[in-house]
Amino acid sequence: MELNAAPIGVFDSGYGGLTVLKELEKAMPGYDYLYLGDNARAPYGTRSFDTVYEYTLQAVKWLFDKGCPLVILACNTASARALRSIQQNDLSGMDPSKRVLGVIRPTAEIAGKFTNTGSIGILGTEGTVTSHSYILELQKFFPEVKVYQEACPMWVPLVENHEHDKPGADYFVRQHIDRLTQQCADIDAIFLACTHYPLLLDKIMRYIPEGMQVFSQGSIVADSLKQYLERHPEIQSRLSTGSNCYFTTTDRAETFDRQAAVFYGKSVASHRIELL
Repeated sequence: MELNAAPIGVFDSGYGGLTVLKELEKAMPGYDYLYLGDNARAPYGTRSFDTVYEYTLQAVKWLFDKGCPLVILACNTASARALRSIQQNDLSGMDPSKRVLGVIRPTAEIAGKFTNTGSIGILGTEGTVTSHSYILELQKFFPEVKVYQEACPMWVPLVENHEHDKPGADYFVRQHIDRLTQQCADIDAIFLACTHYPLLLDKIMRYIPEGMQVFSQGSIVADSLKQYLERHPEIQSRLSTGSNCYFTTTDRAETFDRQAAVFYGKSVASHRIELL
């Protein structure tokens, strides 16, 4: 696959990053984008740190090779388990003029502004929760805020098997919300720390206590990236602006295209690639 462009690379272990891509296009419609879903090796949420790092690094290298000056890890697990190592240890050897950003820091930078009680809830995959990345990042910006986490291992399979809007999903949604709110009765803001979870938002809103707010990451990440590019014209000037969006997957393109429409909101035409 050859591109005559310098798109913003958007990487996810599967489909969830499409909810971020959709918001990026809405906030910054003029840019070119190249999406890569590592569907053949998804999900990442239960994999080891070393495996997630290895897979994510392969994806970043591939996106760099395709001309992306900037790559967004639109995957909480990859952001939690691989981003720091790539930024600190690998980027200088690949191309120090390029950038790799994640989805956790943009969320942490603003999360404390949305709580009146000083207690925040995080719903995420096992990998994201056990990394404690949200706790560590939020402490940098809002040291007074207390963070409570709950891993929701069934939520991604529910979404990817199109069961997220079925009655059977209610049990698992309510179970994890109850477990989170039982940790602290003062939680008044919940952040969905997985890009699959916005598809469960209607059910989540059904079971949260009255007065509690729920935030998805797509618009947060998009606003943050827009501000980042304004602060870094040396990166912004290298990005192509053809308003094109390209889709790639490590699994069957036909399957990706069918599933992607659920997350992206419209049809796509992807190409299958291999990561080494």
